Amino acid sequence: MLNALSVDVEDWFQVGAFERTIRREDWPGLSHRVEQNTDAVLALFDEAGVKATFFTLGWVAERYPALMRRIVAGGHEVASHGYDHARVFTFDGAQFRADLRRSRAILEDASGQAVTGYRAPSFSIDRRVPWAHEVLAEEGYAYSSSVAPIRHDHYGWPESPRFAWKPVAGSPLVELPVTTARLAGRTLAAGGGGFFRLLPYGFSRWAIRQVNRRDRRPAIIYFHPWEIDPDQPRVDGAPFRSRFRHYANLSVMAAKLRRLTRDFSWGRVDALARQEAERAA
Repeated sequence: MLNALSVDVEDWFQVGAFERTIRREDWPGLSHRVEQNTDAVLALFDEAGVKATFFTLGWVAERYPALMRRIVAGGHEVASHGYDHARVFTFDGAQFRADLRRSRAILEDASGQAVTGYRAPSFSIDRRVPWAHEVLAEEGYAYSSSVAPIRHDHYGWPESPRFAWKPVAGSPLVELPVTTARLAGRTLAAGGGGFFRLLPYGFSRWAIRQVNRRDRRPAIIYFHPWEIDPDQPRVDGAPFRSRFRHYANLSVMAAKLRRLTRDFSWGRVDALARQEAERAA
């Protein structure tokens, strides 16, 4: 079973957990670590023989175009993560369309690769923005991986399907939700990120095996380059919960990722999207 591995390319200060603590206008003056951390991820993938999708902020691609070219040269996909990590439900339809166009133009110019996939910052396509998928379809995106079908204090659309679905009638656009598992009648987050870093590796291995073997569907897993960087700056003014989620287990993340690449087969999200679009149809 070929699963999809993805990286949300953003720097340590651009995460949702710190959005009320670090102002966007202060970003240029902070320590930028996204290039070195993404290069470390590329090296890890090269060592494992893995191809993946890099959902990248336009803000990052604008400043590090050579990094985008290195991603493509490694055989990976560059996809959009919006321009500056603003959540979709903070936009109206026109603002969302403008953000999509701005980030896509930057990403395609920097990478030399057509951008056909999108992931909303903080999985912020939910019941509050029923029009978002229609805008993505109108803008010609082949797939979105923007929905987390769970309950969470920062995001979630628990009523949405757990696996690939067609959100716009008559459109080829397919939504690829991040992976969840079922246990005792509950849907549990198992798609990577903080859950992968904070919980024992055995949980993620069990969840992916459940999806592959019982549900007979591929898993979609994600993480961030800053999650393999235990030496990144500390944000003392953020709430304790945010600091715990962000900094816990950074030192073990790279080793856990290496185990993940050995235990399962991984590929790019665009390849999975073509396969799942046929199934969803």
